[in-house]
Amino acid sequence: MNSIIIDESALESMESLLGEQFSDTLVFCCAEFERLGAEVLATIHNDIQVASRHAHSLKSNAAQFGATSLSEVAREIEQSLNNDNTAQAIAASAQLDGQVAGSKAKLTDWLQSR
Repeated sequence: MNSIIIDESALESMESLLGEQFSDTLVFCCAEFERLGAEVLATIHNDIQVASRHAHSLKSNAAQFGATSLSEVAREIEQSLNNDNTAQAIAASAQLDGQVAGSKAKLTDWLQSR
């Protein structure tokens, strides 16, 4: 999955829920996408449990803020690690940097258009 998919209805729901705190929270979440993605990549070769936890957190955070394609990649990594399919998880992790950067760019553009 190379395309970046953003679910604007999820963003609008979070915006409605968080009100004036939404903008700051979205900026923080984008930073968390970068941190969690980097943690997955840093640990996937030597600590599968830690990598799986980071992928789980990334999956959940991305889904809450409408970063659908990023969430799907993180889900694939998490499930592959949990099913002892490290090779598949590593293959999926090759998409992480692009998904994080692309999702962050689209979310930032969406926020600036409001």
